[in-house]
Amino acid sequence: MAIWKEQPTPKKDDVIAVVNTPSIPETITRTEPAPRVVPTPAITPAREQRESLIASEITIEGKIEGTGHVRLAGRFKGDVQVQGNLSIERGAKLTGGVRASTVVIGGELEGNITEAARVELLDSGVLNGDLKAGSLTVAAGSRMRGQVEFGWEDAGASAPAIKLERGAIP
Repeated sequence: MAIWKEQPTPKKDDVIAVVNTPSIPETITRTEPAPRVVPTPAITPAREQRESLIASEITIEGKIEGTGHVRLAGRFKGDVQVQGNLSIERGAKLTGGVRASTVVIGGELEGNITEAARVELLDSGVLNGDLKAGSLTVAAGSRMRGQVEFGWEDAGASAPAIKLERGAIP
């Protein structure tokens, strides 16, 4: 049993004829309407993650919510809540709160990060706000001002998952 409607084979009457006449250069005539073409639906994965881009030299004010990844190369003022990754590129600036799975900061973030699984502060990154994440990676040359909580398995845990000793570099 076929899922799609099969295309009928063209009959002799369905053929397009090109007629050249002395007064009209080229004329196309059809004796019957053309057979209908049924487009094939595109097959996409059920949970395909897409990336939204705010390009450089663009400034937007508002709120971003949804699933998928967001890459910021321009300026955005407002909160970002995505079930995906947020990447703030070098030279970009975000002013507002962030809630995302993974946050990579190469530009500047002025606001708090809450409930992130992982945060990466690159060498050109600046974070001015509080951070609460599962893990934190800080590159040499980055800057941060605010309170930091990371490595805790849950809010009621009594011991940190990562132990830092005096003079040790994680």
